Amino acid sequence: MRIAFLVAPEGVEQVELTEPWQAVTAAGDTPQLVSTASGSIQAFHHLDKGDTFPVDEVVGDASVEEYGGLVLPGGVANPDALRTDADAVAFVKAFFEAGKPVAAICHAPWTLIEADVLSGRTLTSWPSLRTDITNAGGTWVDEQVKVCTGGPNTLVTSRKPDDLKAFCEAFTSEFAKQK
Repeated sequence: MRIAFLVAPEGVEQVELTEPWQAVTAAGDTPQLVSTASGSIQAFHHLDKGDTFPVDEVVGDASVEEYGGLVLPGGVANPDALRTDADAVAFVKAFFEAGKPVAAICHAPWTLIEADVLSGRTLTSWPSLRTDITNAGGTWVDEQVKVCTGGPNTLVTSRKPDDLKAFCEAFTSEFAKQK
């Protein structure tokens, strides 16, 4: 099964991309890097530049039908850029409409807020998003990982890089149910 990793051209937190990517590969699935521009993306270690990664597909050309699930890595700049891109927001919303699982960590729920998919959902995130999530109709909880099945799809969320082990275990387990 192909799994989309949606990131902006710059600003993704590298460990929030690489560890989930490795978990998807270890689960026998195929991760695909989807971005708002072709070429490569620049990852970060908090505020310092990290590695670059090649883009597999531009989000405007991507079809939700090609993917079994969506992973939204965090970083502050990454979801902030994604939520201002109409194609990225539409791509995220389409996963919810198709009933396909979505996983988001750290600041990534900003993109979910913009896609207007959080009403009635319970999730976690970096603590500073609490008010944004509440204002978008979601219920924010301070938990290492939250699996919410109370909607059209499964939504798996975590707070921060320290939660990556639990995040990866939870979302790969939920994504496996799609096979």
